Amino acid sequence: MRKISTQRITLIALFIVINIIGGHVALLAKLPVYLDTIGTLLGAAFFGPIGGLIVGVFTALVNGVTGDLFSIYFMPSQIVTALMAGFVYRKISATDVKNIWWAAAIISVPATIVSSIITVILFHGITSSGSSTIVQVLHGLGLNQTLSVFLVQVGTDYLDRIIGVYVVAAVYSIIVNRINIK
Repeated sequence: MRKISTQRITLIALFIVINIIGGHVALLAKLPVYLDTIGTLLGAAFFGPIGGLIVGVFTALVNGVTGDLFSIYFMPSQIVTALMAGFVYRKISATDVKNIWWAAAIISVPATIVSSIITVILFHGITSSGSSTIVQVLHGLGLNQTLSVFLVQVGTDYLDRIIGVYVVAAVYSIIVNRINIK
């Protein structure tokens, strides 16, 4: 991030709110995706890895104290997502729809590893998200708890990042065309 301006602070705040709303909707609806990284991806697309990192850290803190304590523990996953998204968006345009599948994979794999480790070590596979139900079904069918967590995280994280990268592709050009980013 270069210069701190009112416009940048406002966009970062908007991206944090997008994460918070998305995370709460997914949590309350018990969706098997998280929707709490769309703002982090937007922050990384607009302001690079540091912008995404700021959005991700503040999202985890606010979500953690306002309704989902688990969010604080998953802050490292937000950080890894922000750094990977910042790297990806330096290489490709945020509006490049043809690269959504591989961009989502590059962004999600490292964060999946981090979140899987957190889920297994700290929470033994049970968190507040809707994906915990899938983990328990797989575990009940005889799969090892760690393998169940990892398989579910791979699928849900990737789906979550595809949604996020697609939203970034749709929203990025709208915001850039409406305001002049300073």
